[in-house]
Formats: sequence, structure tokens, C-alpha cells
Amino acid sequence: MVFEIDRPKLEGSVAVGDGRRLGFAQFGKLTARPYFWLHGTPGARRQIPPEARQLAVDHEMCIIGLDRPGVGSSTAHRYENVLQFADDLLAVADALDIEDFGVIGLSGGGPYSLATAYAAPDRVKVVGIMGGVAPAVGPEAIGGGAVELAKLTAPILKVAGAPIGKVVSSLLSVARPVAEPAIDLYGRLSPQGDRELLARPEFRAMFLDDLLHGGSRRMEAPFADAIVFAKDWGFRVAEIDTPVRWWHGDKDHIIPFRHGEHMVALLPNAKLFELPEESHLGGLGFAHTILTELNRAWDEQG
Repeated sequence: MVFEIDRPKLEGSVAVGDGRRLGFAQFGKLTARPYFWLHGTPGARRQIPPEARQLAVDHEMCIIGLDRPGVGSSTAHRYENVLQFADDLLAVADALDIEDFGVIGLSGGGPYSLATAYAAPDRVKVVGIMGGVAPAVGPEAIGGGAVELAKLTAPILKVAGAPIGKVVSSLLSVARPVAEPAIDLYGRLSPQGDRELLARPEFRAMFLDDLLHGGSRRMEAPFADAIVFAKDWGFRVAEIDTPVRWWHGDKDHIIPFRHGEHMVALLPNAKLFELPEESHLGGLGFAHTILTELNRAWDEQG
């Protein structure tokens, strides 16, 4: 079964400094309430659930997916720390004439979402995190999960990450014959929650759409993420006052549920929503619930 997925209303790239560009995909009206949606690791600008794409159209919201450096339409670049990403996102917001906004991050998009809230507390009205990565080093660190692997592989990836990324993007440039088996393989190796989500045609279509429009151009961002996650983020989570809503599957096999508990305990203004029997990608299946809660938190600020 082929599932037709909504295409972006606008897609392009924005200059963010030092001759670099950041790719974006816009869903809904640019004049509506804006949310920047930050993809997981790996991922790209179109890693936005079909339900969220439709909600943007039906409920007067604007959802903007961003390519991190080294994937899709974004120039390859390695940040010194997670916090530096905030300057790039703010440059995109300025170019699109967006003043106030929310940020939503899946998995590896979580740290960058929090960094933006820390850097621009006057502009970021609310943050939503789905199975977000926690610090691996420093006073707010927690052990276990994929971050441990990032710490072990970071020295190797500093040298080999870019060449590996080019090989992956070359494979994906021949597209569907490689991308679809990759999705199937992840599903087979995942717990029931993710396996069931990936069996749904609309989510297979979303991941395929994202891989073919992002990863086939370049795929260095996941390796850059792993390197920067293994370092100090450049800010303290406990100093973020922005309302944060955190969704986490209790069967998450990549970022353990206790990491979500740890982060919400650190954040001064946060709520944790446990997703029973869901794994790492579970939050993607609750777009309506997540956007409704984030809009409510935004409205409560007056």
C-alpha cells in the first residue's frame, strides 16, 4: 500500500553565518503560531508525522522542520557544543520573520531544543521533547543508553564520521531500494511499540520521505550529533525556566525512561508524560496530544 504524504508548503534553505546554510520545510501558514520541529538522530527536515502536518493546516499552526548541519540542505558543520545550534535556529527564525515560537525535539533533537530555550528565553514560549537525549558528561549527566555509545565512539567519529556519512548518502541517493530495507531492519530490531508504529503505512511513508529528501543529499549530521553529545552542552538544563513538556516511552530501548525522569527533575518548569508500552519513536504517534498540550502551556503564559 502506497500512502500519499502531505508535502511542505515551502521548502528551502537560509543563510546562518560563515557562509553556511540551514535547510527547512514549512507546513501550514507562516503567519500562524510557529513551532520549530527538530528531528532525531538520524533524521532530516521532513521527519514530521503526517498527523502533525495535517494539524498545521487544520488548526492554524506553522510547523517548520530543520535540517541540522550535515544533512539534507544544510551545510556540514561541527558545533563546539550543543548551545551553538541556538544561533543557527534564531537566524532561521529571523529570516522567516518569526519572533515568538515553540520548539519540539525528538530524541537527538531534544538537546538542541533545550539549548534554544536557554539562549532565547524571551522568544521560546514552550518546549516539547519526545524521548530526548540527556547529558553524558558534567554535573547533570546520567549514564546508560545511547549516550554511552556516543562517548565511546566520539574519538573515532571525529576522524571517520564525515567519510562514513558520504558513503551512507551515496547509498541513499539510489533511494528506495536501500531506504525501505533500512526502515524494515530498524523495525525488526526494535521493541513492539516501534515495530507497530513502523508497520503503519503513514509512518513508513514519512520516514521514507525524510530519508529520500534529506539523507540522500548528505548524512553527516548523525555523526556530528554523537560527537557533540559526548561533550559538555555549554549550558545547564536546570537554568531553563521555559515550560517544558516531556513525553517518553516506558519501553524505550535507546534512551531509557529514567533519562526522561532525570531531565524533568532537573528542569524547573517541566511535566513528564509517560507513554505506556511505547518505545523510542512512540511520541511520533501522539502528535495531536503533544501539540494540544504545548498550545495549552503557551496560552497559560497570557
